[in-house]
Amino acid sequence: MLKSNSQNLPILKIFILAGEASGDQIGADLIGKLSTQANLAVSGVGGRNMLDRGMQSLFPITDLSVMGGVDVMLRLPLLLWRVRQTIQHIVSTNPQIVVLIDSQVFSNLVAKGLKKRGFDSPILLYVAPTVWVYKPERAAKIVPLYDEILSILPFEPAIIKTLKGPSCQYVGHPVLERSLPVRTPTIIENILLLPGSRAGEIRRHLPLLKDSVHSLFKQHPNLKFSLLTLPHLLSNIVDETSTWLMDVHVTDSKEMRRELFKSSDMALTVSGTATLELAVAKIPMVVIYIMDAMQVRMNKTIQAKYISLPNCVLNAPIVPDLLMEQADAARVIAAAHDLMNNPASRQKQMDGFLKLEKQMEAGTPDYPRQNPAHCVLSHVQLDKRP
Repeated sequence: MLKSNSQNLPILKIFILAGEASGDQIGADLIGKLSTQANLAVSGVGGRNMLDRGMQSLFPITDLSVMGGVDVMLRLPLLLWRVRQTIQHIVSTNPQIVVLIDSQVFSNLVAKGLKKRGFDSPILLYVAPTVWVYKPERAAKIVPLYDEILSILPFEPAIIKTLKGPSCQYVGHPVLERSLPVRTPTIIENILLLPGSRAGEIRRHLPLLKDSVHSLFKQHPNLKFSLLTLPHLLSNIVDETSTWLMDVHVTDSKEMRRELFKSSDMALTVSGTATLELAVAKIPMVVIYIMDAMQVRMNKTIQAKYISLPNCVLNAPIVPDLLMEQADAARVIAAAHDLMNNPASRQKQMDGFLKLEKQMEAGTPDYPRQNPAHCVLSHVQLDKRP
């Protein structure tokens, strides 16, 4: 448990759970913001960023970092065990408030379990469920579970309200603090690869990235490639990329991540929060996602309009969205060549990124951007030091 010792601040005992890398960023940002407002006693589940804030994780975040029906089913016994462990820890430590970040199925199971155990302190869900993509009825179903939803996308609170979901506020995303100015390189030389943060994503997407960059390198041998990953994935990815035609700079360093976002001319990225980070860094991108078998069946019912967050926020095809049932390197190569060869294509993305950033910074007239720490603190009565 993390304990801060600011003598003049009130006490806040809080449990924060993040189940994946993007949630870990959000959790660390929340801890940082709360620490300026309260004397924290934090327990929870998190990754590198939350650990760097001093929190000890109840169990490794990698236990929860799964996506897609197949990967979830394979890890179901472990996930259910972690649900029970999380519920027991929260009940026994009795925090003043619980914040569950994304990991929607896991978070819902924890919230249901807590309610059944009689836990009556506030429970917040940080990152709204994507009811605007599928199963809109989920919004109303989670009303008994959560006192409030903190949304990272500006259009979500209005949708949640229309669907009669829990109270919802827009709080933005920590990536907004990593904004970079627009750069206009005349030649594309440095390409950044972002293959995802989960083992299943790596398994599906790394071969596609390999085939794509091999083709690009053969036609443009001046290209330099870098790949960003996480510590628990580093060794496997280094081994995989060691057989590629060209040298690939693979790193899990947070400091190097910042430098690569400053120097990269273009990115090939798996869909996810990384697309927002690339957008505020003003890096043109091609977005890819290969579905597993269960996602393929689900998509035939959903028929989602966009898969990348920039396109979803702006409701426009700003970046190439390449959703695939099977790996198709030809589509990736064609989209990459368009960005490399057409300044107008890159400029279209830049114009969209500036619009996106402005919208996410402000929120909407009905739901302006709020400080997530203030939202959390509005639900608790803080204890004052004697």
